[in-house]
Parts: sequence; C-alpha cells; structure tokens
Amino acid sequence: MTNIYKVAVVQASPVFMDLDATVEKTIELIEKAAKENAKLIAFPECWIPGYPWWIWLNAPINNLKYIQTYHENCLVLDSESFNKIKESAKINNIFVSLGASEKDHGSLYISQFLFSNQGELIQARRKLKPTHVERTLFGEGDGSDLDVFETELGRLGQLSCWEHLQPLTKYTMFSKHEQVHIGCWPSFSCYQQAFSLGPELNNALSQVYAAEGQCFVLAPCGIVSPEMINLMVENEEQGEMLKEGGGHAQVFAPDGSPMCIKLAENAEGLIFADIDLGLINIAKSFADPVGHYARPDVTRLWFNPSQQPVASQFCLEDEDLETEEAQLTKHSDE
Repeated sequence: MTNIYKVAVVQASPVFMDLDATVEKTIELIEKAAKENAKLIAFPECWIPGYPWWIWLNAPINNLKYIQTYHENCLVLDSESFNKIKESAKINNIFVSLGASEKDHGSLYISQFLFSNQGELIQARRKLKPTHVERTLFGEGDGSDLDVFETELGRLGQLSCWEHLQPLTKYTMFSKHEQVHIGCWPSFSCYQQAFSLGPELNNALSQVYAAEGQCFVLAPCGIVSPEMINLMVENEEQGEMLKEGGGHAQVFAPDGSPMCIKLAENAEGLIFADIDLGLINIAKSFADPVGHYARPDVTRLWFNPSQQPVASQFCLEDEDLETEEAQLTKHSDE
C-alpha cells in the first residue's frame, strides 16, 4: 500500500448535456492530473453530462423539454463512452472517481464510478436517496452501494452530496474503516437564500465527515457555467434561483483541517493535496467512532448490504416439479 501520494480534485463545469464532449473533457483532466503525478482524481456529482439544475427551476411538467436530450447524454455502464474513461485511467496510471448521471434502460441514477489505475471498475454505486426534487428524475440505490474498498491507495469509499447529511449512512461507511473518502458535490449557486444549500454548510459537512471518520475527504465541486445559465434560465425569477459559479472544491485532513487554497468559485481547475495515511493513526488515537470511542452496548447500527432486485429468477428442483405435477394430477382427477 502506498502511504504517501498526491490527489487531484476537480472544480469545473461539464460541456452541459453533451456526453461526447464531456467525456473528452474528462480525459483531458485525467491527463492533466497524471502529469502532476496525482494517483487519484475525483470528479463532481453528475459531472457527466452535468447536474440537471432545471429540476430546481420549474414544475416537473415544464421540464419535459429537457428529458429526451438529458437521457440520451447520460452515461451507460460498459458503453463506448464509459470504456474510454476506463482506458484513460489505465493509460495514465491513475485512480478515477467519476460522478455521473447513469442511464439504466428507462431510469436514471445519481452514480459514482471508481476505476483503478489498471482500468478496472472497482465500484459502481448509486445515491441511496435522491434529495428533494432530484426524486422527480432519479431512482434510488440500495445497501450494496455503501461499501469501502481495499486498494493500493488505502481503503477508498464514495458518497454523493447530501448523503453526508445522513448520520446512519456516514456511520455505515465509518464502520468499514474508510481511509480516503470521495464526497462529490454539484455546485453551491442554487437557491442562494437557502443557507442549507450553500457552501458554508456543505463544505462543513465534508469537513465534519473527515473529523468524525478520521479520514481524508476529497470534495470535488461543479460549476454553473454561463452556457448553462443561457440554456436553463428563462426569466428574471429563475435568474435569482440559479447563479453562475458555485465552485467550492476542497480537501480535508483526518483532523478536519483544510488542505488546499480554494479556487475562486467561478474558476475551473484542479486542486492538489498530498495524502499521508499515517496521519490517520494520530486522529484515531483521539477518537474512533467504530473502535475505542464506540459504545455498542448502548447504541449500534443495523445495516442491510444486500442488493434489492425488482425481479428474481428461480427454478424448481426435479423432486419439487414431480410433487407439483402429482398435485395437479390429483386436483384434475377430483
């Protein structure tokens, strides 16, 4: 395991609702991070093909005009676009945490994909519960999406946006002894009058996650570009709801301290930080919520990690089939 290494965190806007162009931008950023010797790069929530801010600006019926184009530009598992990013991770010898709107047949999910530096898919997870109006567009994940993975960079885990506001979700991740956490965010420029949606609180969620879990937290953040404003903002009222910028990417150490000088909120780029996994031991010596600082005799968490398919296949064994046929024959004779 590599104990000390560099990570890169993205603050940028996608080529909004353009899958091919955003994949190309993704690869450019991967290459740029690799040239700086970063071993891991983290992208924002719904980076591909961009976070659908229009769900916050209109009644759902008025958003139908966006649906077809958005669906057609979302990322499909094992598609050509998907495999281009896998291959880029391998070519550039870098781990990639990718936020995307995932299309699975007729449904969309807020997903995070984790690729190894060998181009292997380590995790494909879906946001456990879309937040507020996100539920008008996206489906839900299940307990199998809460996991931490042993890699050469340490034990890596991922959550998205306001999953960091869920105490039990966080504790599940802590219980798996996470060392490096990727918490992706879309931007903090929507509903600026709502403090709970702004940068102060949501950066604080990432910071507290680091301190509570004694882990490093990478917090990539998207930007609302002028092109996105031109596409989605149709009147003055909507212009007050969604502003340009909103980028507040950061990296936090296991004691909660910020590790980077932040970019301007409308500036695109990468921020870099040096991860030293040994610092986790110091933080854990003060407080380990799933170890020496836990009280399972008083409070503990029940967690269901199983997948929840909508349909399950089964086959009758031969003896079961014979019994069933005999019962059918008996009922027929009667």
